[in-house]
Amino acid sequence: MRSRLAAAAQRDGILDVAFRVIDSPVGPLLLAATEAGLVRVAYARENHDQVLQLLADRISPRILNAPARLDLAARELDEYFEGHRRSFGLPLDWRLSTGFRRTVLSHLADITYGHTASYAAVARLAGSPKAMRAVGTACATNPLPVVVPCHRVVRSDGKIGGYLGGDQAKRTLLTMEAAC
Repeated sequence: MRSRLAAAAQRDGILDVAFRVIDSPVGPLLLAATEAGLVRVAYARENHDQVLQLLADRISPRILNAPARLDLAARELDEYFEGHRRSFGLPLDWRLSTGFRRTVLSHLADITYGHTASYAAVARLAGSPKAMRAVGTACATNPLPVVVPCHRVVRSDGKIGGYLGGDQAKRTLLTMEAAC
């Protein structure tokens, strides 16, 4: 029944945001996509119901658990977690990130798999060398964690720093990448 409803909504052009939840080594991840691409990846600690409400408020209330739209995202994330993928080729919908935050996020892909960069280094990449705190805020509000690798940004003193998914998730991702 749900798959028929999702297919009909997609066919009739009334499915603005599709979502699904996948299991991962860092816990359940909510994936959400518009027709433009993946718009949100959310950790369970962010409260998936609250994330869906935010998407309804900011994008459209026409949201449906419609996994098919997210098959490519789920496959690429599975490949990443299995150690077979080092970057993502998904179309992304950036509408939840604007201004300097969006600029910062666009530079995170420059930090290659298995490497890290300091908040200061990312601030320099983004063209504002003194904006380390703003880089931290951009990472903390990244709507596409894991896919847009804010987990690779660490403090200048070598400590891992904060992370939207929690310290353990950040350690897990960094350890997984270092092992491959």
